[in-house]
Amino acid sequence: MSRVWIVIGWLLVSVMVNLAIVAKERHWHAGQLIYLELVPVDPRSLIQGDYMALRFALANDIQHALEGQDGGVLASAADGHAIVALDDRGIARFETLQRGHKQAQDQIVLTYRLREGRVKFATDAFFFQEGHAQRFENARYGAFRVNPAGELLLVGLHDERLQRLGPALAN
Repeated sequence: MSRVWIVIGWLLVSVMVNLAIVAKERHWHAGQLIYLELVPVDPRSLIQGDYMALRFALANDIQHALEGQDGGVLASAADGHAIVALDDRGIARFETLQRGHKQAQDQIVLTYRLREGRVKFATDAFFFQEGHAQRFENARYGAFRVNPAGELLLVGLHDERLQRLGPALAN
Protein backbone atom coordinates (compact mmCIF):
# COMPACT_ATOMS: atom_id res chain seq x y z
CA MET A 1 0.00 0.00 0.00
CA SER A 2 2.87 2.40 0.75
CA ARG A 3 4.15 1.94 -2.81
CA VAL A 4 0.82 3.18 -4.12
CA TRP A 5 1.19 6.39 -2.06
CA ILE A 6 4.75 6.83 -3.34
CA VAL A 7 3.55 6.52 -6.94
CA ILE A 8 0.64 8.90 -6.30
CA GLY A 9 3.02 11.40 -4.67
CA TRP A 10 5.48 11.12 -7.57
CA LEU A 11 2.65 11.63 -10.10
CA LEU A 12 1.35 14.65 -8.20
CA VAL A 13 4.81 16.25 -8.07
CA SER A 14 5.34 15.51 -11.79
CA VAL A 15 2.03 17.13 -12.70
CA MET A 16 2.80 20.23 -10.60
CA VAL A 17 6.28 20.62 -12.12
CA ASN A 18 4.94 20.23 -15.65
CA LEU A 19 2.17 22.76 -15.02
CA ALA A 20 4.79 25.26 -13.80
CA ILE A 21 6.86 24.64 -16.93
CA VAL A 22 3.83 25.16 -19.19
CA ALA A 23 3.00 28.41 -17.37
CA LYS A 24 6.57 29.73 -17.86
CA GLU A 25 6.53 28.71 -21.53
CA ARG A 26 3.23 30.55 -22.03
CA HIS A 27 4.71 33.60 -20.26
CA TRP A 28 7.80 33.38 -22.51
CA HIS A 29 5.79 33.29 -25.73
CA ALA A 30 2.73 35.41 -24.92
CA GLY A 31 4.09 38.06 -22.55
CA GLN A 32 4.58 41.62 -23.77
CA LEU A 33 8.24 42.42 -24.50
CA ILE A 34 9.63 45.36 -22.53
CA TYR A 35 13.13 46.60 -21.71
CA LEU A 36 14.48 47.78 -18.36
CA GLU A 37 17.59 49.95 -18.28
CA LEU A 38 20.52 48.36 -16.44
CA VAL A 39 22.72 49.99 -13.82
CA PRO A 40 26.30 48.62 -14.17
CA VAL A 41 27.47 45.91 -11.73
CA ASP A 42 30.56 43.66 -11.64
CA PRO A 43 29.95 40.47 -13.71
CA ARG A 44 32.07 37.80 -11.96
CA SER A 45 31.52 35.24 -9.21
CA LEU A 46 34.28 32.79 -8.31
CA ILE A 47 31.89 30.22 -6.88
CA GLN A 48 29.07 30.43 -9.43
CA GLY A 49 31.14 31.09 -12.55
CA ASP A 50 30.51 33.93 -14.96
CA TYR A 51 27.37 35.94 -14.48
CA MET A 52 26.21 39.51 -14.56
CA ALA A 53 24.66 40.88 -11.41
CA LEU A 54 21.65 42.89 -12.52
CA ARG A 55 20.35 46.14 -11.11
CA PHE A 56 17.83 48.31 -12.87
CA ALA A 57 17.35 52.07 -13.03
CA LEU A 58 13.61 51.44 -12.63
CA ALA A 59 14.26 49.71 -9.29
CA ASN A 60 16.10 52.83 -8.11
CA ASP A 61 13.16 55.02 -9.17
CA ILE A 62 10.69 52.78 -7.32
CA GLN A 63 12.93 52.74 -4.25
CA HIS A 64 13.08 56.56 -4.18
CA ALA A 65 9.27 56.73 -4.48
CA LEU A 66 8.86 54.22 -1.65
CA GLU A 67 11.27 56.11 0.58
CA GLY A 68 9.38 59.34 -0.10
CA GLN A 69 6.01 57.78 0.80
CA ASP A 70 7.18 55.78 3.81
CA GLY A 71 9.33 58.46 5.40
CA GLY A 72 12.54 56.68 4.43
CA VAL A 73 11.72 53.45 6.27
CA LEU A 74 11.33 50.44 3.97
CA ALA A 75 9.90 47.08 4.98
CA SER A 76 12.33 44.19 4.97
CA ALA A 77 10.07 42.04 2.77
CA ALA A 78 7.11 43.26 0.76
CA ASP A 79 5.66 43.03 -2.71
CA GLY A 80 4.09 45.81 -4.69
CA HIS A 81 3.18 47.16 -8.09
CA ALA A 82 4.54 50.08 -10.09
CA ILE A 83 2.99 51.73 -13.10
CA VAL A 84 5.33 52.28 -16.03
CA ALA A 85 5.00 53.81 -19.47
CA LEU A 86 6.80 52.48 -22.52
CA ASP A 87 8.62 54.76 -24.91
CA ASP A 88 8.55 54.14 -28.67
CA ARG A 89 11.34 51.54 -28.33
CA GLY A 90 9.58 49.59 -25.55
CA ILE A 91 11.80 50.89 -22.73
CA ALA A 92 9.89 51.11 -19.44
CA ARG A 93 9.95 54.41 -17.54
CA PHE A 94 8.63 54.79 -14.00
CA GLU A 95 5.36 56.71 -13.65
CA THR A 96 4.09 56.04 -10.12
CA LEU A 97 3.44 53.38 -7.51
CA GLN A 98 0.12 51.66 -8.06
CA ARG A 99 -1.18 52.39 -4.55
CA GLY A 100 -4.63 53.70 -5.35
CA HIS A 101 -3.71 54.71 -8.89
CA LYS A 102 -5.32 53.19 -11.96
CA GLN A 103 -3.19 52.64 -15.00
CA ALA A 104 -3.94 54.38 -18.28
CA GLN A 105 -4.32 52.36 -21.48
CA ASP A 106 -0.74 53.10 -22.54
CA GLN A 107 0.73 52.05 -19.17
CA ILE A 108 1.74 48.69 -17.73
CA VAL A 109 1.72 47.47 -14.14
CA LEU A 110 4.88 45.65 -13.02
CA THR A 111 5.28 43.55 -9.89
CA TYR A 112 8.32 44.19 -7.71
CA ARG A 113 9.64 42.60 -4.52
CA LEU A 114 11.19 44.51 -1.66
CA ARG A 115 13.87 42.37 -0.02
CA GLU A 116 16.39 43.56 2.54
CA GLY A 117 15.45 47.16 1.77
CA ARG A 118 16.08 46.85 -1.99
CA VAL A 119 13.62 46.73 -4.88
CA LYS A 120 14.02 43.60 -6.98
CA PHE A 121 12.35 42.20 -10.06
CA ALA A 122 12.22 38.67 -11.48
CA THR A 123 15.96 38.09 -11.07
CA ASP A 124 19.09 39.89 -10.01
CA ALA A 125 21.56 37.81 -12.05
CA PHE A 126 22.12 36.70 -15.63
CA PHE A 127 24.32 33.60 -15.96
CA PHE A 128 26.35 32.83 -19.07
CA GLN A 129 28.96 30.34 -20.20
CA GLU A 130 32.35 30.75 -18.55
CA GLY A 131 34.72 32.82 -20.64
CA HIS A 132 31.95 34.64 -22.52
CA ALA A 133 31.81 37.77 -20.36
CA GLN A 134 32.97 39.97 -23.26
CA ARG A 135 29.74 39.14 -25.14
CA PHE A 136 27.74 40.87 -22.43
CA GLU A 137 30.00 43.82 -21.56
CA ASN A 138 27.85 46.18 -23.65
CA ALA A 139 24.59 45.21 -21.93
CA ARG A 140 22.44 48.28 -21.29
CA TYR A 141 18.97 46.75 -21.09
CA GLY A 142 17.34 43.64 -19.72
CA ALA A 143 14.63 42.28 -22.02
CA PHE A 144 11.62 40.94 -20.16
CA ARG A 145 8.30 39.37 -21.00
CA VAL A 146 5.55 40.71 -18.75
CA ASN A 147 2.28 38.84 -18.27
CA PRO A 148 -1.12 40.41 -17.45
CA ALA A 149 -0.42 40.01 -13.70
CA GLY A 150 2.69 42.21 -14.06
CA GLU A 151 5.14 39.37 -13.46
CA LEU A 152 8.45 39.70 -15.28
CA LEU A 153 10.47 36.97 -16.99
CA LEU A 154 14.02 37.82 -18.11
CA VAL A 155 14.57 36.71 -21.72
CA GLY A 156 17.88 38.34 -22.61
CA LEU A 157 20.32 41.22 -22.42
CA HIS A 158 20.51 43.93 -25.08
CA ASP A 159 22.89 46.72 -26.01
CA GLU A 160 22.19 50.45 -26.40
CA ARG A 161 20.54 49.85 -29.83
CA LEU A 162 18.41 47.03 -28.33
CA GLN A 163 20.37 44.38 -30.23
CA ARG A 164 20.36 41.03 -28.44
CA LEU A 165 23.69 40.03 -26.90
CA GLY A 166 24.93 36.45 -26.77
CA PRO A 167 23.74 33.43 -28.72
CA ALA A 168 20.34 33.52 -30.41
CA LEU A 169 17.56 31.65 -28.65
CA ALA A 170 14.92 29.53 -30.31
CA ASN A 171 11.39 30.88 -30.04
